[in-house]
Order: sequence, then structure tokens, then C-alpha cells
Amino acid sequence: MDYTVFIPVLISFALSVIMGPVIIPVLRRLKMGQTEREDGVQSHLKKAGTPTMGGVIILLSIVITSVFYIPSYPKIIPILFVTLGFGLIGFLDDYLKVVMKRSDGLYPKQKMALQIVVTAVFAFYLVKFTDVSLAMLIPFSGGQYLNIGWLAIPLLFFAVIGTVNGVNFTDGLDGLASSVTVLVATFFTVAALGTDSGISPITCAVVGALLGFLLFNVYPASVFMGDTGSLALGGFVASAAYMLQMPIFIIIVGLIYLVEVLSVIIQVTYFKKTGGKRIFKMAPIHHHFELCGWSETRVVAVFSIITAILCLIALMAM
Repeated sequence: MDYTVFIPVLISFALSVIMGPVIIPVLRRLKMGQTEREDGVQSHLKKAGTPTMGGVIILLSIVITSVFYIPSYPKIIPILFVTLGFGLIGFLDDYLKVVMKRSDGLYPKQKMALQIVVTAVFAFYLVKFTDVSLAMLIPFSGGQYLNIGWLAIPLLFFAVIGTVNGVNFTDGLDGLASSVTVLVATFFTVAALGTDSGISPITCAVVGALLGFLLFNVYPASVFMGDTGSLALGGFVASAAYMLQMPIFIIIVGLIYLVEVLSVIIQVTYFKKTGGKRIFKMAPIHHHFELCGWSETRVVAVFSIITAILCLIALMAM
């Protein structure tokens, strides 16, 4: 095996580690502080003021590393575009929230419109400029592919935007989204190398960037990734899965993202239907476990272990 394939991990890890001490003080000076909900988990109130938008560190590390590999690995272009596209939407949202003090950031309609535009460009590029089919590898089928014809396009929109928002909901505890996603990115790296799909430099870059970022993001975090990071990572997971023809595998390796989204949907729906009753103590579900008495580090550890096991299952499913 040619171990030089792992060089992007080291490059982006180094960039992330170097940029952390440079960018975090800048975010602090710009008053990019996190605001915590008064009605939320009480232990989180002490986090108010921790700089957010640290996703800039992740995004820059991934972009700088990947750019070197574009000439030899053109298939990383669509993934880089989606990661950067969603990262910029997140950046805009964070900027409006934190710097311009507009508590909602981008309005939901604006956010959704921008997400649809990025996804549409990705879908168009995939169909017109790559030889990547929209047929999807079926887990545990021994290499069978599912082709659903034109329905693959609406499914792509649903999968990409759903994954992006799933990662966004997961980003609520110190190191949670980073820890889960570094495992998912590792799975995609193994899959990319195993299938020789030509996207391994960017999957490796994400692994390195997240390992570096985790040094500043584990409990107690000195920086949060904000929407800049979580939307970019969601874009990465979805686009990498599509370039590998493995969108169905997002349900396996990204089960935590799915559970986080579902917990919010179930909670909101039930709350409205019953006139104020709740199923969970708080949604997304990681807060429910905290209010059940779990420490933040325990939730992160358990969710990461579950993801690691699911990644092993997904490897067997290939």
C-alpha cells in the first residue's frame, strides 16, 4: 500500500493546529461569542462568550490542503464546492448572528434557498461533468446497485439538505459533531481508497482538519465550530457519499445525525399536537441525555462509540 495517500491528513492537521492559536484570539477580539439559551441546559450557561465560528479553521485547512490535489484528483472538485458552499452559508449565518447581533442569523427561507442553490449546482455538475452514476450501492447486497431513475435527483436534494441539517443539530456539545464526523470521514477515506474513487485527498483532509480542531474543541471547548463548521461538514458527508455512490450508507454511518434531526421533528410535532407536552426533556436528543444526568463528555463518548461501531458495520456492508 502506498502510504503517501495519508499525507493530506498530516498537512491539514498541521494547518488546523497552527491556525487555532492564531484564529481563536481573533474571534475572541471580534466578540464572536456563543450565546446560550436561558431555558436550556443550565451547565451550558458558563459557555456563553466562548468564541464560535471556529469552523473557519476546519474550512481553511480542508480548502488549502485540497487545492494542491485538484490537478491530479479532479473528482474532489464537487466535494470541495459543496463543503465550501455550505460552509459559506454557515459563515454568513454566524456572522449575522454574532457580529451583526441579528439573533436569528439568516432567515429560514434565505437559508433554505441558499442550500437548494448549492445542492442544485452539485447535482448539475454530477450529472453533466462526471462519470459518477446516481445508482446507489445497496448495503449487504454483495455489490448490487439501486437505480431509481429520475427520482434520484429529488432524493439527492433531500439527502444533502437533510444531512447538512443533521450535522448542524449534532453540533451542540463540546467536541460532539467533530468526534462523530471525524469517524464518518475516516470511513469514507477507507471506502475511497478501497474503491479507488479518486476522492481520498479531501476525505483525508477532513480527518486531519477535525483532529486538529478537536484539540481546541474537546471539553471544555476554547472554540465552537458554529454553523460555519457544521454546515460545511454536512455538505462534505453528503457529497462524499454521492461521489462514492453510497448515499444509503449515510443512514448507517451518520445514524447519530439522523437521530438528532428526528428528535427535533418528533419533539416539535408532539409539542404542537398536544398543546405543550414534550417527549424528550429537551431536543436535540443530546440535551435530553444531559438533563437525564449524563455528563457532556459521556454523551460525546457514547455517541462517538456508537458511530465507530456503525462505521465498522458499514465497512462490512460494502
